[in-house]
Amino acid sequence: MKFRSQVSLIFSQTIRRYSSSKLKTPAYKMESIEPRLLKIDNEDFRALFTPQLLKLRDLFAKRNYEIRIAGGAVRDLLMNIHPADVDFASTATPTQMKEMFEEENIRMLHKRGEEHGTITCRIDEAENFEITTLRIDVVCDGRRAEVKYTTDWQQDANRRDLTINSLFLDLHGNVVDYFGGIADIESRRVAFVGDARQRIQEDYLRILRYESQQFLIGSNSFRYFRFFGRISNTPEHEADTIQAIIDNKDGMAGISAERIWTELKKIVVGRMADIVVKSMIEQCQLQKYLGLPENCNLNRFQKVFTRFPKCVEPMTMIACLCEEEEQIALFHKITKLSNDERLLGEFILRERNAAIENLDNNDWWIDRIVELEVRPGHENQLDRLRLRLVQLARSVLADEERIQMIEKFVAPQFPITAQDLIDLQKVRRGPHVRNVLFYLLDLWKASRFTETRETLLEHAGDADIPDLSKDKKSKSPKR
Repeated sequence: MKFRSQVSLIFSQTIRRYSSSKLKTPAYKMESIEPRLLKIDNEDFRALFTPQLLKLRDLFAKRNYEIRIAGGAVRDLLMNIHPADVDFASTATPTQMKEMFEEENIRMLHKRGEEHGTITCRIDEAENFEITTLRIDVVCDGRRAEVKYTTDWQQDANRRDLTINSLFLDLHGNVVDYFGGIADIESRRVAFVGDARQRIQEDYLRILRYESQQFLIGSNSFRYFRFFGRISNTPEHEADTIQAIIDNKDGMAGISAERIWTELKKIVVGRMADIVVKSMIEQCQLQKYLGLPENCNLNRFQKVFTRFPKCVEPMTMIACLCEEEEQIALFHKITKLSNDERLLGEFILRERNAAIENLDNNDWWIDRIVELEVRPGHENQLDRLRLRLVQLARSVLADEERIQMIEKFVAPQFPITAQDLIDLQKVRRGPHVRNVLFYLLDLWKASRFTETRETLLEHAGDADIPDLSKDKKSKSPKR
């Protein structure tokens, strides 16, 4: 009996694990919902009707296929925002669309999208249109879904993440709403379609995604927080939604690094970023999935975002959450930053304490400019170097006058080159040239850049020039 009980326990645990990783959409037919209809006829809607869109509309009507604008573009039009991207949904299958476009000699692009139910066509060599067949998710593993095609608009709306993204707009100006998206846009409410837990489990990226205009069907999960920041008029989340995120946050561990950073970089500089990030970290404890330190400095984040809501880089805001340079390395390990992003984060962490101590000292900031842009061996990309210093200044809440000085300061030109020392036979060739060059640079800086080429060269033979190679050897390499 003991053995059979153990077998039963193992079997039940296995079933639970499998059930949590493979979520099947119920096979029963949904109860039909009478959609809410809303007529729109604004300037942004009319501007969509190019000759190419009219031609696309007529092609589908000729073959009795329905086609509607779907998702984010409908939401934007209802919010009086001109949509940056317009996606279409249709009752036509990919095969039917291919046959139609081939018969009409219309070129098709990105044919790999066909396996996901999407066909992209280019009409009159002037405009591209991406059309996706209505779908039902059959099996989800939290990141990918197996789908089947349908002609039921309600079924397709039901598989979308948020009510405000589950809207359709036919090409006569009628918004079709099955799940209360119109009312939620009017009240600036952000809510999942149906049960929040099921939606999050279907695609964990939905947890973060909440502020962009690019929506990949079946691949939406950081979306909640991103849209909350973009749309909500209140800092308060619905308790059931937050609890569903907390209960399912372990599923975020399987999201790719690139997708995490793509979403997070929009959140940390987006509308209400301080409120959204506070919720993600304090309420939901998502730090470890995002590569952030356990104890994030939310107070500093809030102060910097409030002071500079539209002119800070995403990495500046990430650096505000961190205390040590090593934490940027951990964040990089999780998110796979670009080289520029990583260097900016490291620079802010490395220089922040000194910047705070010298907040009102113009000479210190000027010396940093010279170190970055004039010191021999500096990088060639001067704009990026200056940007790092400006972002450092913002991260320590420097006043606007100081920031403008940093932005506009014209760096002086150091009058000595290594070749000067060699040509004048002042210094023997080899590593000592570098020692002398940096020694003269320090003298020049100490004079506040007034020492001339001639007076500096007089010091090229000083006996107390330090050997920089010894310092270099004594320092462990930076990883």
